[in-house]
Amino acid sequence: MDNWYTLAIIAVILMGTQSFLYKVSAERNCNTAWTTFSFMATVALLSSVVFFLRSESAPNITFTFFVGILNSSAFLAATMTHIEALKRLPASIVYSIVRLNVVVVVLFSIVYFKDRPTYYQIAGIMLAVIVILILTRQLEADKPSAGQTKGGLILVFVSLSCGSIASISSKFAAMHANPLTFMAISYLFSTLFSIGLRNKLQTEPVQANHKEALAIGLSMGLINFVGYYTFLKALSLGPLSIVIAIIGLHFVIAILLSVMIYKEKLTPPIIAGVSLTILSVILLRH
Repeated sequence: MDNWYTLAIIAVILMGTQSFLYKVSAERNCNTAWTTFSFMATVALLSSVVFFLRSESAPNITFTFFVGILNSSAFLAATMTHIEALKRLPASIVYSIVRLNVVVVVLFSIVYFKDRPTYYQIAGIMLAVIVILILTRQLEADKPSAGQTKGGLILVFVSLSCGSIASISSKFAAMHANPLTFMAISYLFSTLFSIGLRNKLQTEPVQANHKEALAIGLSMGLINFVGYYTFLKALSLGPLSIVIAIIGLHFVIAILLSVMIYKEKLTPPIIAGVSLTILSVILLRH
């Protein structure tokens, strides 16, 4: 088994667990900005400490700063809108649609890196469009408030778009930068940005006591530090389109944990949407 594939599988498990903590934060009505602040600060601190302890070099520092700031902005926006969407819509719908950023990344890989799309990849992209149609129709059937549905879907698609930018910038960082330097810069700026957003993009009521938000964010950060570093190493060794397609499966772990712990209802359309998403991700790696 190739090294990059093993690393990708490890990253899937860790990132799936991290994604589930987004749901925990939403369910506990934690202040998203404080959760995100704790998350980002934890990874920034760990990355910096490990970098200095290992006495590693930092090549292409100007490039690393540029891609780090781009990645931090995109990842912070993706994370915050993802958590906020989970306060408005079922986890199975949010996770499934957000994970379709795999399609955007694969298309970018085809255009920029000149990957030649296979019939399997074309079929995967078509299935992804079908998934979006199925899950949005399910929302109409559930009859949530119009404002809740519209706001939730806007947040989901912002998260999808920003997540795509974060994944693509991660590939360039994996190719041309020291991963620990890149992580430290990216998460440091995300930490600073999240402080500025601590009173924005919040759903009422949120907890006035931020201890739980900080604790959940700390847990996210510890898991993400290992998971994201593993993801970057997989990207440095393997093709973007395949690695990102494998990583895209981590949403299944988050959905299963949400069903088991929060007893979320799985209707036939949602089961079909999740199943087709998994199939779409599998097809995109061929």
